Amino acid sequence: MEKKILDILKSAPTPAYVIDEKKIRENLSILKSVEEKSGAKILLAQKAFSAFSLYPTIAEYVSGTACSGLYEAKLGFENMGKENHVFSAAYREDEMDEIISYCGHIILNSKNQLYKYRDKILSAGKKIGLRINPECSTQEGHEIYDPCSPKSRLGITLKNFAEIDLTGVSGIHFHTLCEQNSDDLEKTLSAIEEKFGKYLYDMEWINFGGGHHITRDDYDIEKLLLCIKRVKEKYNLEVFIEPGEAFALNAGYLVTTVLDITENDMPIAILDTSAACHMPDVLEMPYRPPLYMSGENGEKKYSYRLGSQTCLAGDVIGEYSFDEPLNIGDKLIFMDMAIYSMVKNNTFNGMPLPDIAILRENGEYEIIKRFSYNDFKERLS
Repeated sequence: MEKKILDILKSAPTPAYVIDEKKIRENLSILKSVEEKSGAKILLAQKAFSAFSLYPTIAEYVSGTACSGLYEAKLGFENMGKENHVFSAAYREDEMDEIISYCGHIILNSKNQLYKYRDKILSAGKKIGLRINPECSTQEGHEIYDPCSPKSRLGITLKNFAEIDLTGVSGIHFHTLCEQNSDDLEKTLSAIEEKFGKYLYDMEWINFGGGHHITRDDYDIEKLLLCIKRVKEKYNLEVFIEPGEAFALNAGYLVTTVLDITENDMPIAILDTSAACHMPDVLEMPYRPPLYMSGENGEKKYSYRLGSQTCLAGDVIGEYSFDEPLNIGDKLIFMDMAIYSMVKNNTFNGMPLPDIAILRENGEYEIIKRFSYNDFKERLS
């Protein structure tokens, strides 16, 4: 990390999410290149990254947004204003008119939802898609993120799809990947062609969903391009892709301060950030987030368990080692913290939400959102 950036981060009030604008643009350039080379349209999956202050920048590079319900649909419509697609496992009837007003493509998850909303969607001049479940799992050890796991509620299996009257349906959607490479997409497409291929000839478009780690260093972009080409040429379909993490991968930090250091079998540093509140995927996935200038437990001379202020015994971020001992007041910088952090955080125990800041390309540090007691109080009653 450049000394200038490090100095800026270490001087920031904490806790703070810091979005790296330069890295965001680097990711966007890769995504734009995929659009240009393939003819596919890339949509920002807002469930991973919804920092709408950057939507005007994102709109310069890609085709629009993908939504999971009313609020994301409205956010994308108001702040991006381009292609806007929505999928939900089921839609509330009292929200459907508004959702349709914001979105051009409405993706449904069942026969019941199709029959209930088909006329309303078509009369508004919008396009209908169905989410399929190809029953082709490419996940390893993370069933919570596997839409093809047994008894999954996401997507229509071939057995159930065959019973549906497809009148008015113009597209197919699938989403089976999570932080994966294009070889898993290739495998999934083969399963889809085998099971649903005959239906694709009658469609106008297909959405490859998300989970494509396109901006990761080892991602095979050429194979992705071949997958898109294969579908476009064989079935004459317009192709959409809706990655989320790829937009902000390695483009954010969570800066925190050491509040105290205690001892119980090993040194324990108490931070002003929380896995449970500020980076929930650490506990849900689970995973050990990267921390700048640290090593595995025991790798460097001084090892610590890093935990939170909260009363949850398991609110532990992980065990790390350092070249020098930690001191109260030290700043630590967690890496890759732009994705699934701001969108999933919470105020359990009354924990304050971190600032949201942008590290501008010119080196300026701009706080774009600061939360207060009222943000905690107004979620309650």
